[in-house]
Amino acid sequence: MEKKQFWMNLREEDLTEETKTLISSLPSEKEYLGGNLCKYQGSWYYYNFLQGVLNVQRGFQPQDTDVIVASFPKCGTLWLKALTVALFERSKNRSSEDQHPLFSNNPHNLVPVLEMNLYRDTPEPDLTKLLSSSPRLFSTHMPFLTLKEALKDSPCKVVYICRDAKDSLVSRWHIICRCLNKEEDRSILESMFESFCSGVCLFGPFWDQILSYWKASLENPKRVLFMKYDEVKIDTRGQLKRLAEFLGCPFSEEEENNGSMDGILEMCSLASLSSLEVNKTGKSINGIDYKKHFRKGIVGDWKNYLTPEMGKKIDMIMEEKLKDSGLKF
Repeated sequence: MEKKQFWMNLREEDLTEETKTLISSLPSEKEYLGGNLCKYQGSWYYYNFLQGVLNVQRGFQPQDTDVIVASFPKCGTLWLKALTVALFERSKNRSSEDQHPLFSNNPHNLVPVLEMNLYRDTPEPDLTKLLSSSPRLFSTHMPFLTLKEALKDSPCKVVYICRDAKDSLVSRWHIICRCLNKEEDRSILESMFESFCSGVCLFGPFWDQILSYWKASLENPKRVLFMKYDEVKIDTRGQLKRLAEFLGCPFSEEEENNGSMDGILEMCSLASLSSLEVNKTGKSINGIDYKKHFRKGIVGDWKNYLTPEMGKKIDMIMEEKLKDSGLKF
């Protein structure tokens, strides 16, 4: 499989003339896998992802009860999707024979990406086939400015999760290598590192996206929740409770005492999810094996792959970019 095609079956021939015209006016670069990137509203996209973004902005009709899970790729997205699904599922009156959706489907399919899945090829996807529940759950990797335009001032809620930049980079490197059927290819890691530092990477710059959601959460904390992966790992119960309260489905005192919270955390743990048959053998709607999404999920794993110099450079960049924002890692 060609490098530039593995990620999402990139087919630039499917672009509309309008998108092609827009792309011709935008800054463009080649990224480390050979794909074409262009910069729109401050963020870098593959050409067909940009078409998805445009389709979302023009065609998405948000409902007030919608929930959007937002993130930079490989920042704990799958875990947050699973927790969100589980929180809402617990309020449904299920019989003992009903199977929990997390047991039969992957969180990435249960909470699909707006610009990469649903709207990539059409401004009017049939959402009823994918999303029949209420609230409707979506995800995105767009920065808040671009997402805000798509939401059209809807009061729907947005949950953003971020992660230490170094761990995110290493996690993305691993899944790319697995999708390319390569061993741990250091040349790819080094190219990704350079792209990260320059800010020219898919959905980047990393720091700009984080800041967009951080500022939005400060300006409207009832609508935008900002979460850190490291904090969820350290205080899982506390952060789950915080998420449930934000989503409007808080745990009752009885639930806190009867083990409901622990049950959700166990069901959504990396070990539990990765052991399910669907996540061992299934494939996403984009053709990526579910099992490739699961790895260690630990904090600080970057130290096993990045050199101290690489880690120091990323830390210096992040410190400079986040300066005076009040946000620290």
